[in-house]
Amino acid sequence: MSTHDVTIVGAGLSGCEAAWQLAQRGLKVRLYEMRPLQKTLIHKTDDLAELVCSNSFKSLDPDTAAGSLKSTLASMQSLLFEIAGKCQVAAGSALAVDRALFSSEVTHYISSHPNIDLVREEVLEIPEGEVIVATGPLTSERFVCSLEAITRGPSLAFYDAAAPIVEAESLDFSRLTAQSRYDKGGADYLNAFMDRSAYDMFYEELVSAERVIMREFEQSELFNACQPIEQIARSGHDAMRFGALKPVGLYDPATDRRPWAAVQLRAENADKTAYNLVGFQTNLKFSEQERVFRLIPGLESAEFSRFGVMHRNTFLDSPHALDRNFALPDMPRVRFAGQITGTEGYLEAVASGLFAALSTYAHIKGLLLPQLPRENVLGALFDYATDPNTKDYQPMHVNYGILPPALPPIKNKRDRYAFYAKRSNQAIHDFVSSRPDLNIEQGSVLSRFVGESDA
Repeated sequence: MSTHDVTIVGAGLSGCEAAWQLAQRGLKVRLYEMRPLQKTLIHKTDDLAELVCSNSFKSLDPDTAAGSLKSTLASMQSLLFEIAGKCQVAAGSALAVDRALFSSEVTHYISSHPNIDLVREEVLEIPEGEVIVATGPLTSERFVCSLEAITRGPSLAFYDAAAPIVEAESLDFSRLTAQSRYDKGGADYLNAFMDRSAYDMFYEELVSAERVIMREFEQSELFNACQPIEQIARSGHDAMRFGALKPVGLYDPATDRRPWAAVQLRAENADKTAYNLVGFQTNLKFSEQERVFRLIPGLESAEFSRFGVMHRNTFLDSPHALDRNFALPDMPRVRFAGQITGTEGYLEAVASGLFAALSTYAHIKGLLLPQLPRENVLGALFDYATDPNTKDYQPMHVNYGILPPALPPIKNKRDRYAFYAKRSNQAIHDFVSSRPDLNIEQGSVLSRFVGESDA
């Protein structure tokens, strides 16, 4: 007989959150992670919950969908969200973290929990008993084959891209300006300003640079929030100026005017020894990244601690393969969590893992399975991701466009978003209050860790 109550496959953001939530409720968890025995094309360390793209968890503005998601995670007592707060680095109005510290902290809490057995081994088939599959967008090809067999259909896939990271010591700070858009949150970004001629030259070199994957991608193959910068540029000469290089809310102290274009760099860690090129996800060859990105003012001698990469992400056709609790209809002991379900985004993955843990706990204890209210941003996302009427399913992150509309309609965007946020927060508060059987305790998550005094 197994000594574990639940097996979790994958120790990324969703898997770690799920393992913690179940372990804190007294269940024994076996958590599998294939790294470092089985490498991926994008991971750089052996730590759990490694952030492989940006180090930003998006806006802290409480009236945005991203901000409302953070309120939801706080109400539901998320471990990884609390750790993110401990590892925060300055990023204006966004929550960004020191990626190495964040993963290290998650690894500590997961690996030292007495109810979690961390196993470094690749899983090739669905284990017996209660299972949460949280293998993420980089699920191994061999495990994908077993998933296709039990979901009775092929998995879907899209291409994702990551931005490069440059070393701070290699930057020319005399050509960079510390500033945040509209001065929100302090001067937390480095800005490389371009005049029109500099932008035109950068554009021409970017669109003609050599790529790793030499073909144009269909929109359905690219997740919109992570399109390569060169793909955006090829869509129109000024497309970048309305995206990653938009100068809105910034001013160039050299001219006392708004620049023609602006490249923003965000600190990767608290010591600010490395910076991420914001919005510069790319499919360019490494040599081309050096050549083209060094055309950016202040980056003429930039040293790259990580080049941008493009990789294939795998996700399930969740609306037609899973039920409302992300379980297989014919095998309810098996649930899915994280980006493999098509819920796109770091904190969305964390929230998905938390929800999978609550559903699994309820299933084991014979409780009513949880259903988050659609008025909540997370509930709306889950409803979209499991609605069998959804056609041409593509990865989706939390946004107000999938929430039930305000009645009567609110025309002013600011007022409408404030209404959505307030309604979302009230909905999750009501849910937590109505389900004391799920043991969602209030207060600091980390302070309740039985091993914290020994850390």
